[in-house]
Amino acid sequence: MLRIAGSALLALLAALTAAAWAAPVSYPLPEAQAAFRDGPGADVARANCAACHSADYIATQPPRQGRAFWAAEVTKMIKVYGAPVDETDALAITDYLAATY
Repeated sequence: MLRIAGSALLALLAALTAAAWAAPVSYPLPEAQAAFRDGPGADVARANCAACHSADYIATQPPRQGRAFWAAEVTKMIKVYGAPVDETDALAITDYLAATY
């Protein structure tokens, strides 16, 4: 039993050492293709949403899903991904997305 624990500890130490010496990988990212569509609330959406993702993320969502869909998306961005969006801006973004996309 002690031999197995020692072997496991040695394997873990070897893996951690190898990870510490791994070279970082970098590659060029593609340019964003979409832009935030004009409309009431576009500036609020740009100011908040573009801090984390491009307009491509919005443009790839299913079209004409309505306010409930966009409210759920905005809520997900805030609660799941930690987007720092205040309640007033969240409502404006939801209205903008529902009306524009």
